Amino acid sequence: MPYDVAAFRARFPALAAGYAHFDGPGGSQVPVEVAQAVAHTLTSPIANRGRTTPAERFSDEVVLAARAAVADLLGADPGGVVFGRSMTALTVDLARTLADSWGPGDEVVVTRLDHDANIRPWVLAAARAGARVRWVDFDPESTELTADAVAAQLCDRTRVVAVTGASNLVGTRPPIPEIAARVHAAGALCVVDGVHLTAHAPVDVDALGADIFLCSPYKFLGPHCGVLAAAPALLETLRPDKLLPSTDAVPERFELGTLPYEVLAGTTAAVDVLASLGPDQGPRRDRLAAGMAAVEAHEDRLRTRIETGLTWIPGVSVLSRAAHRTPTLLVRVPGGERRAHEGLAARGVFAPAGSFYALEASRRLGLGDDGALRIGLAPYSDDEDVDRLLDGLATLVLEDA
Repeated sequence: MPYDVAAFRARFPALAAGYAHFDGPGGSQVPVEVAQAVAHTLTSPIANRGRTTPAERFSDEVVLAARAAVADLLGADPGGVVFGRSMTALTVDLARTLADSWGPGDEVVVTRLDHDANIRPWVLAAARAGARVRWVDFDPESTELTADAVAAQLCDRTRVVAVTGASNLVGTRPPIPEIAARVHAAGALCVVDGVHLTAHAPVDVDALGADIFLCSPYKFLGPHCGVLAAAPALLETLRPDKLLPSTDAVPERFELGTLPYEVLAGTTAAVDVLASLGPDQGPRRDRLAAGMAAVEAHEDRLRTRIETGLTWIPGVSVLSRAAHRTPTLLVRVPGGERRAHEGLAARGVFAPAGSFYALEASRRLGLGDDGALRIGLAPYSDDEDVDRLLDGLATLVLEDA
């Protein structure tokens, strides 16, 4: 299907301000359908979930619809979709819960490519349980993380391997299916941080081999919350801390307190917007797969334009070099990345500088905690945005020459 980016951009009120957004990896802009869903839910009769009053039924239906929408997006079972305040909060709770069964001699594996939200919860939980943490390195020259590197850290006492589906710093997409197969052969669980991946490519949790997959709707056009997806049978084996009167049913067992119904309605709307980029007819899961494939192709084309354009700007170097990656580029700029961030912002082009909570990756790349300039594309990015970015960077570099 042709990708009509102009028509798609018209659905985002924030884009009328005229800025060029390359800050999507930190959170995307929101289409009008999402805002309308949130407002409709907040202004409708609403109550705690139940099946007696119209207000109770409305709340219940909002939750069930959100589980079904996320399940379609991820190829997951709606009965295993858990909502939380953020991916970070969900991962902290998950790590604590799993660590209840760990002890001295047990091991967990984390990677230096990951966002700290998929590192520190495991490191802290392991320390409390007396378990050992093993680290998987990536190649700083290619920014690749291989299945062999993960396999080298596995043993018969490995309990969990936490790995990113895509790096939010450099865009690297590790070979998750191959990694998961190695992890399962060692008898461990594979926990995948899919926050950055889900915003840029079709996702199939089963095909990836992820036992537990986490993501954040605000990275793919939705409101702020976190999502965990796993097989209901796996969740049944876990016993998180919870209040005595709260239900012990899965997945509600993992959702602490009353859910933000308006946020879940916005999440459903965001998924439906992505599905609208696919065919008009057919199951939503199929339309989502086609829509996200179209997003991926559109963003890859623009990424190639940016990479080519950057080669013509003296002194600029791109650190994102993996063969398989998202449209997210980490860039060094003469005169300093903070200066580039500020100079571009003055021109209405938003590309932030930093390490973006990927401290281990930034340090491994020799950037310390300061990181570099991150250029991140989104489904609403267009060629004019790219022109403004390249022109702005070229002007800043010439000014500093």
